[in-house]
Amino acid sequence: MNINYRNKRRISLFLLLVGLPLYVILAINIIAFFERPSILFEFVIYLSLGVIWALPFKFIFKGVGQADPEQTD
Repeated sequence: MNINYRNKRRISLFLLLVGLPLYVILAINIIAFFERPSILFEFVIYLSLGVIWALPFKFIFKGVGQADPEQTD
């Protein structure tokens, strides 16, 4: 999939401002259904969930912080 730089920036901004908070709320609500685990295990769960959410979107976030390659000076 080839997305231009401008759309990558828009999608990544949307994911960070809307998608990530929704994911956090969803993860907290799912974890709340279970009996509270030990602090260390709970930390590992949240750490894992924090990494896992970004993996499907790696191709969108990659290169967004760089200068626009299509822009000429």
